[in-house]
Amino acid sequence: MERLKILKTYKIYIGGKFPRTESGRYYTPLNSEGEAFGNICLSSRKDIRNAVVAARKAFGGWSERAAFNRGQILYRIGEMLEGRKSQFIEELVIQGVSTVDAKAEVELAIDRLVYYAGWCDKYHQVLGSVNPVASSHFNFSTHEAMGVVGIIADENTSLIGLVSIIAPTIASGNTCVVIASESKPIGAITFAEVLSTSDVPGGVVNIVTGSKEELIQPLVSHMDVNGLIYSGKDREIMKELNSASTSNLKRIRHYEHHWMEPKSQGLHFISDCTEVKTTWHPIENIGGASSSY
Repeated sequence: MERLKILKTYKIYIGGKFPRTESGRYYTPLNSEGEAFGNICLSSRKDIRNAVVAARKAFGGWSERAAFNRGQILYRIGEMLEGRKSQFIEELVIQGVSTVDAKAEVELAIDRLVYYAGWCDKYHQVLGSVNPVASSHFNFSTHEAMGVVGIIADENTSLIGLVSIIAPTIASGNTCVVIASESKPIGAITFAEVLSTSDVPGGVVNIVTGSKEELIQPLVSHMDVNGLIYSGKDREIMKELNSASTSNLKRIRHYEHHWMEPKSQGLHFISDCTEVKTTWHPIENIGGASSSY
């Protein structure tokens, strides 16, 4: 007698915990062979609001951490992902990815985390500047985190598209609320399990699953979300982002990358998640010498 297959229930990730969706609903996506591979939470507007609250609560502590410490934490995420590499490969295969491609995707996701970990304590020096001014001032420009960033992850990849956006977003001190791929969601929730067992404080990364059609609007219209990142080609979604984001002038970043390519990582992904702050510091001339105060 054939044994009944037990599908895993993948919960959402909010504030460092794994609650069931407030709606109580779920869906069972199918792979290329028509087989269900999990029970996935069908999140609601309330879940989005809860995730934004958690992200805002975590923002102060995360953005104020030493940049070197943020780098240590991103590196630790990469270490934890390395330790569970075989599980991620297996789950990608379940979702219809070939074994060779799955192995390449997981290994690149690990390398990408290490790459951005290395930038954490360096991007300030590279992107910042001392500006020439006509008055007796020092003028400095530096890049600071935007705040809470809403991320609409790549629909066509389960892991690499997600990691490629989350890593630079949190490397610069932001916190985020992520809508995972609707058709390939289990890589996102298993990645949340990696986050929960690493050094990432609860609320820095929040991941919800479900229908993009239902979840995008409450995310982009939320007044406590400071920026939006969309990875995809759907022009209707782009139109909705541009329209709804005007409520509090959210910054929008749109990427149409093939995330396995080398050009899909770089310093510009970090700068896209920051705002430039300029500081004027007066100079007082005393006895012909210049001194700052």
